[in-house]
Amino acid sequence: MLIKNISILSGDDLEYVPNTDIQIRNNRFKKIQPNIESKEESADCEGLLMIPGFINSHTHIGDSIGKDISLNGTVDEKIHPVFGAKSKILKNTSNEHLGNFMKNTCHSMLRKGITTFVDFREGGLEGAVLLKKILKDVPIRSIVLGRMEFYHDAKDIKRNSPFPSLDSSKLSTLLQKCDGIGVSGANENSTSVLNHYSKTSKIRAIHSAETKESTSKSKKITGKSETIRALSMKPDFLVHMTYASKSDLQMASRKTRGIVICPRANSSLAEGIPDIKLMQESGCLLALGTDNVMINSPDMFREMDFIWKVSMGLHKTRIDAKEILKMATVNGGKILNKEIGSIQSGKIADCIFLDKHALDLEPMHDPHASIVHRASESAIKAVMTGGKTIHGKL
Repeated sequence: MLIKNISILSGDDLEYVPNTDIQIRNNRFKKIQPNIESKEESADCEGLLMIPGFINSHTHIGDSIGKDISLNGTVDEKIHPVFGAKSKILKNTSNEHLGNFMKNTCHSMLRKGITTFVDFREGGLEGAVLLKKILKDVPIRSIVLGRMEFYHDAKDIKRNSPFPSLDSSKLSTLLQKCDGIGVSGANENSTSVLNHYSKTSKIRAIHSAETKESTSKSKKITGKSETIRALSMKPDFLVHMTYASKSDLQMASRKTRGIVICPRANSSLAEGIPDIKLMQESGCLLALGTDNVMINSPDMFREMDFIWKVSMGLHKTRIDAKEILKMATVNGGKILNKEIGSIQSGKIADCIFLDKHALDLEPMHDPHASIVHRASESAIKAVMTGGKTIHGKL
């Protein structure tokens, strides 16, 4: 396929190129240059801006069925993996019913330009298999991180209880069905168990330092920070880090590929927002996630706009719009170590086509700023995954 006369945000630095042609072959960007000559099917995209498809780097779409339940409860009352409202809802919902709502969320993400999502899937093997099943009918790219459904209490952690030998085969089977493992947190697992997970060969990720309570709990039980304990799992990336110290962030920058932050979800849970500036100063690569569908809509436009405005409101310092857009695209691809997230030769052709003349965008004096705090689903003309248009049309 040949796309003519398109504006793009090019490469890892999202450089604005006002007019070029793009040739797509075998699901990837092949050539990106002006005046490409070819007899293949072409589309004149004058007036459109192509940007990388959004990578929603942290979701829990299984709780799509529980939207806005327990709005005024505490964090634990809402989402604790053992006794929270979310876990009770998931346990008492049929797979058919749950699958329908998860599928709806996937379609919602596609229409909002999310071409890849990374899900921490609860429910053990059954939960992972259910999500994989519904994804067969949805053309969205997924990274499914499964979870073993057992949790340690403070006594188990102090005793450093080992990974249950009876569950070793269950873990192997789970990993065969998943892209990796997504652990609830260090406070639900002994160091021995975290070390066991560190030996798995696929993607490893874990929540860390999401709340003040969780950070103080770790120090009370073990004398160590929650993040230091989480790093014993040798995760590829950490999630949240809202209350991580500077030393924890510096350690994370050396020991992981990056951090996935979820500012709207943190705020919805009355847990503030991550210190993005400190994270950047500590050398951390940041990506964005929308977290629990139960408390938050899976919308990267909203996530970017929230960071853009709340950072200015709280700290009177604006985070550069291009850097925010990288969190939603380029950085997600790097943290996942996948060939997605940017428009350049050889990368997988996942992208969004925005109407530059959309009422909310024209005139577009600063493309990065316009996308971050003005664009919405209504500005999307089409969405493409792997070189195929899967929403809208050109």
